[in-house]
Amino acid sequence: MAKILAIESSCDETAVAIVDDGKLLSNIVATQISVHEKFGGVMPEIASRLHAENITVCLEEALTEAKLTLEDIDAFAVTRGPGLIGCLHVGLQAAKTLAMLYEKPLIPVHHLAGHIYANEYVGDFKFPMLCIVVSGGNTELVLMRDHMDFEIIGETKDDAIGECYDKVARVLGLPYPGGLPIDLAAKQGQHVYDLPVPDAGAGPCDFSYSGLKTAVINLVNSLRMKGEEVSVPDMARSFQDVAVGMVVDKSIRAAYEHHVKQIVLAGGVSANSYLREQMGKKLEGSGIELIIPPLWCTTDNAAMIAKVAARLYEQKIFAPLSLGVDPNWKIDHWKEF
Repeated sequence: MAKILAIESSCDETAVAIVDDGKLLSNIVATQISVHEKFGGVMPEIASRLHAENITVCLEEALTEAKLTLEDIDAFAVTRGPGLIGCLHVGLQAAKTLAMLYEKPLIPVHHLAGHIYANEYVGDFKFPMLCIVVSGGNTELVLMRDHMDFEIIGETKDDAIGECYDKVARVLGLPYPGGLPIDLAAKQGQHVYDLPVPDAGAGPCDFSYSGLKTAVINLVNSLRMKGEEVSVPDMARSFQDVAVGMVVDKSIRAAYEHHVKQIVLAGGVSANSYLREQMGKKLEGSGIELIIPPLWCTTDNAAMIAKVAARLYEQKIFAPLSLGVDPNWKIDHWKEF
């Protein structure tokens, strides 16, 4: 039975969680959304400074909620990447300092592996399994044939779907982050605007979102220059149909091609109600199980990092104190640190 304290600081949430033999004892998250929304996106330098301010508070709250002290912890885990380099550094330095002071193992965790394994709070994995990883910084289809066995079979060649949502929300005058406002507006609209489905120009499971983002921005600006009113609900619906439609179509095709038993959604965009609804409909009667993470697991948190760390602790996969961050760490290279 191992007590593991995990730290997540890859973007704009400072988070600390503690698990004991896999049981979640505490999960503290300090979000920075209210600070960054005025800029329409995450400001890396500000995010890093706020992580430095929040990390000790989150540590104290996590320990208090778990009714433990640092002396009780058996290992310290941390998100090594991917993410914003300055933000990652704050979490890593905190974890390395604790591991050194208390002479306990340091466990490096891949951020996207954390999002995938957050689904274990819902149910057990069945392999082969397809993971749909969609967030502000990532859009990937990951095939898993066993635990911690990741093969990227598709990825975005430019923008991530979450980033596209944020940029479209900004041009439509909707709040940041753009995922929820667009999702809500789309429910009131109709697909009346003709938007392109970008061709990634690579593998059949690859994505491209820059063309869709540009098409929306150009169309909105063109209509406004002509003095025509832009229907926000209709534009949101038209955009979301295309953006999510690409994910659904490519995922279903990949699931059948690789004969998977299960599909899991992961990442911030997995909170999107239209994506959840469409995946459920497409899989009806297919025999493929769909696992949808609870909403609290879709945003960045340390509980998901702790879930992976518990598995790595059993395998004794530890890092030296010379460990550095990797903002571009690929999930299929998670053992390389």
